[in-house]
Amino acid sequence: MKRLALSAAALALVLPAALPAQTPADPVFTPAAMRAHVEFLADDLLQGRDTGSEGHEFAARYVASQFDGLGLTPAGDEGSWLQRITFQKTERAQTPATLTVTGPAGTKRFTHGGDVLIGMNAAEPHLDVTAPLVFVGYGLENQRLGLDDYAGLDVRGKIVVTLRGYPKGLPSEEGAHLSATKAMIAEKHGAIGMLAIGTLQSMKARPWARMVQFAGEPDFTWVSPDGKPFDQAPGIRAGASLDDPAAQAIFAGAPQTIAAIRKQADRKGGKPRGFALRTSVRIQSDSVSQRVTSPNVVAILPGSDPVLKDQYVVLSAHLDHIGVSPVKPGEPVDKDRINNGALDNGAGIATMLEVARAMAQSPGKPRRSIIFLASTGEEKGLLGADYFARHPRVPIDRIVGNVDLDMPLLLYPFTDVIAFGADHSTLGPIVAQAVAPMGVTLSPDPMPQETIFVRSDHYMFVKQGVPAVFLATGFANGGEKAWGDFLAGNYHHPGDDMRQPIDWQAGARFAEANYRITRAMADADAPPRWFMNDFFGDLFAPQATKATN
Repeated sequence: MKRLALSAAALALVLPAALPAQTPADPVFTPAAMRAHVEFLADDLLQGRDTGSEGHEFAARYVASQFDGLGLTPAGDEGSWLQRITFQKTERAQTPATLTVTGPAGTKRFTHGGDVLIGMNAAEPHLDVTAPLVFVGYGLENQRLGLDDYAGLDVRGKIVVTLRGYPKGLPSEEGAHLSATKAMIAEKHGAIGMLAIGTLQSMKARPWARMVQFAGEPDFTWVSPDGKPFDQAPGIRAGASLDDPAAQAIFAGAPQTIAAIRKQADRKGGKPRGFALRTSVRIQSDSVSQRVTSPNVVAILPGSDPVLKDQYVVLSAHLDHIGVSPVKPGEPVDKDRINNGALDNGAGIATMLEVARAMAQSPGKPRRSIIFLASTGEEKGLLGADYFARHPRVPIDRIVGNVDLDMPLLLYPFTDVIAFGADHSTLGPIVAQAVAPMGVTLSPDPMPQETIFVRSDHYMFVKQGVPAVFLATGFANGGEKAWGDFLAGNYHHPGDDMRQPIDWQAGARFAEANYRITRAMADADAPPRWFMNDFFGDLFAPQATKATN
């Protein structure tokens, strides 16, 4: 492992600050402590904490030093604080990727970053795939929810065309999960590629212009200890998303128009049926891959109960961000391009560190053990959390619950919190009861169209059968406007830095809320449990003891 040299000033920032002790009944959280953590994590020195970068390594050492100063137990590799992960990073070669449509209207070619976004395949650095097309509706299957989009269709050796998202009226979290499995479903039916086109609903939630912003991003996947890159659907060799001009081209001569399909899909419960298209596509893409490493930072606070200490509660937050934006044509060279990630997710890490401090300094230690996880690769597809959940430092069946902290919006005095996933397990009532003494309420998901349930690290614990939620500040008391402005402005931009009007008192309050939640999970007689007949509990933890909803 490469040893990093820090300046004397940087080392001074890394040293843990002296903070007042507290008791379980009287936790103390200060705005200054929250600000101090974020000031370091969002400093230009860290260059946006990109996965695999030196800046992220600095951030990891900072978190490790805080854990060390609190007397926690290291839970990384070989007794260290770091669980180092090898990633395969795949980038585009100089030759632009193309998608060529052939059919009744002749031949049309589209280039990546224009009207198509073409995926890369690290297993085929010189990808060249040609196949006929089959429209498969949303491309979903689930008997419980009455979804069978492949019924009567032969897609073996073909490329399937799916609508983005899921049918209107389907519960958002179940729908978001199923949407994330489309490639695996297509592979199961013998398809070799997948194209996605927008619905009226999905195009409103995620316009094409927003998707194109990330056209130049590399692909990442984690590499298992045996050296094999992870790929959940290796049989899907080629994939792309299509804007309207390309979508119209592949539907040339089809029995239904895209407009008619979108109109049907826009009705509640609308499930357009699939059919063979009269077109084929050729997808060509050149890429280059390399191996990089980046660590999770993991610590454990041992529990005090002689029996319950063998159960673990995980409090997680992602440490990585998106690094430095490339220079765009016409931009001044000296323009600020460092994506500091003060709120995303310096604020989440700061919250986790303050909860760890409060727990470690409490005279009465929690009954269950607590794992504090600062994950890497979240911005690359929840990769660090996925790796940890599949390669945990303790047996996965001993991890009984997870709360994930990602981008708490500390720009207003919040009065409610959102626990994405709260409806599926007793974590919902646990959160609500824990924050009630603070005058804070638990609100339902206010933006289901963003499918946030599958876009944060807690989802990777859910897939391993662990009840989990993602906690964020809510929409009440000015929160809705603050969220709207942030997502349309500083989110994933250099403006997410310390110049924002961050409400550090709200930060201290958010840390207290998470302390109360984590303490409630750790001290209760019964661990968090999935609700009986819950979709995710039945799917991922069918044998687990369930709770009555």
